[in-house]
Amino acid sequence: MTTLFKSSDRVIFWNLNRKAIQRMLDYDYICRREKPSVAVIVHPSSDTEIMPFFFGSTEVIIPVRKSIKAALELCSDVSVLLNFASFRTAFDVCKEALQFSQIKTMMVTAEGIPERFSRQLMCEAKAKKVSVIGPSTVGAITPGALKTGNIGGTSIHIARTQLHRPGSVGLVTRSGGLFNESCHFIYQNADGIAEGVAIGGDRYPGSSFLEHLLRFETNPNVSFSVLLGEVGGQEEYRVIDAIKQGKLTKPIVAWCIGTVAESFDNAVQFGHAGAKANVALESANEKNKALKAAGCLVPETFNDLPRLIAEAHTRFSSVRRSVEADVPDMPLDYDEANKQGKIRKKSNFICTISDDRGEEATYAGVPISDVATPDTKYSIGDVISLLWFKERFPSWSTDFIETVIKLVADHGPAVSGAHNAKVTARAGKDVISSLVTGLLTIGPRFGGAIDGAAKYFKYGREQEMSPSDFVRYMKQQSLPIPGIGHRIKSLLNPDKRVEVLKTYAKSVFPQTELLDYALLVEQETTKKKENLILNVDGCVGVLFVDMFRSLSKSDEEIDHLIEAGLLNAFFVLGRSIGIIGHVLDEKRLGMPMYRHPQQDILYQK
Repeated sequence: MTTLFKSSDRVIFWNLNRKAIQRMLDYDYICRREKPSVAVIVHPSSDTEIMPFFFGSTEVIIPVRKSIKAALELCSDVSVLLNFASFRTAFDVCKEALQFSQIKTMMVTAEGIPERFSRQLMCEAKAKKVSVIGPSTVGAITPGALKTGNIGGTSIHIARTQLHRPGSVGLVTRSGGLFNESCHFIYQNADGIAEGVAIGGDRYPGSSFLEHLLRFETNPNVSFSVLLGEVGGQEEYRVIDAIKQGKLTKPIVAWCIGTVAESFDNAVQFGHAGAKANVALESANEKNKALKAAGCLVPETFNDLPRLIAEAHTRFSSVRRSVEADVPDMPLDYDEANKQGKIRKKSNFICTISDDRGEEATYAGVPISDVATPDTKYSIGDVISLLWFKERFPSWSTDFIETVIKLVADHGPAVSGAHNAKVTARAGKDVISSLVTGLLTIGPRFGGAIDGAAKYFKYGREQEMSPSDFVRYMKQQSLPIPGIGHRIKSLLNPDKRVEVLKTYAKSVFPQTELLDYALLVEQETTKKKENLILNVDGCVGVLFVDMFRSLSKSDEEIDHLIEAGLLNAFFVLGRSIGIIGHVLDEKRLGMPMYRHPQQDILYQK
């Protein structure tokens, strides 16, 4: 195999690493591939069969499957497996992939795979003539054809080092970071790489320096190679033997990282699992001496490596550095462009009550941690005032809000909201579904009288109607007075909830003008019938108007709040507590499916 990848090669990407996949697709776009290199994603725990990505500025769909077998059945043109599984799973994934003859190359990113597994994998892969890059690798690249995973870095780095078009230098390293750095100074001092591989930092990588250098030897596009080894292991000596045997004849610029290790008293373990000299032969200095003695071009220090590459390019490459190949403009992802201030887009929503962009979300500018616990002295009423009105109300008003919520929380199992919720719960539905069926009954005949009472009593008082004139006005409009009347309660049997609200308001509200007006209307309506009293909905409605006026809200602001359904929202909030209680009661009792009794239905033909 002369080159590791062709421009027609496509891959299976095992695991969902969105950033690495998108970088591959960006590289495909820069290289002007006709089809994305990632054919299918394998993600065993995925609950979706497709995943959107970008190919340039166009969104494309990549299929997702739960196994390699299913992926290969879907995509017959796949020949490469990119194994991004964890070190616990990576070996099993490779074993599975080796069952399929389609797979010719595997890349394994996981670090720390047990060495016995790595050695077993190498033996089985070689027997089936499958190339393995890794473990502990960032991958390999054939410029202009295919790059695997994150190798080569970002699109900006790829463009700056012209990795989207082939040069004439073969590059093989252990380190992924040094690979990217090497690409930079190879482009700066030569014409770029023809192919590059980071074999990985584990002690027993799936492929060796020698294997890739032998391939570079047969690749007519490679003029010379750059080998970056490191302290530890003896892979470099296999290269030296091949040079002595005449198997490698093309020039090699070589350097082993880790010469600083000899400055320490004891052997030092560097970043890679294999980067430790167990014997003197494995030290970086000894390797560099041996490589130089074998005829490789070895610099005195790493800093001198770029100069040596420039000399090698002048001496051995017939290709002179050409004009930089055109790089198509790479569209920026929205988030990145927005971060750089390159996007001006109209917002779809505006939020003025909370903000979740910082380290901690806020309620009307107040961090959640400042309101959450009892020691902060913020009540539920305070949170409601922050999120509903963007200010913290005084305690008398937030106490009133909480009083209302407690008073309207429940009115027994027979009212429509509780009834619907109980029937739904007994049908086996969840809490949310059951709650919603109860809430959907709230309206003009159930709970909605709060808004109506506030609206009409406020209107009557503003028009300076006397209580009797107001009653006549509502009659002329053919409208029942919202908030007046009760099925059971009357003057002789008053509603204790209303009494509690009146007593509280008279003691703490700065003024109760509309409540006083409503009570005068009550005197008129009860002349006709004793149960035409100011009920809890009416009392709540008029007191909210009094509360807002005491908080210096204008009549226009109050009208807007009423029209928006705000007062009804307090009923919804409070009644949700009771409805959830009824739903949980049904669940706790394990009640069966409800069927309405036939004798309670009038059947009529």
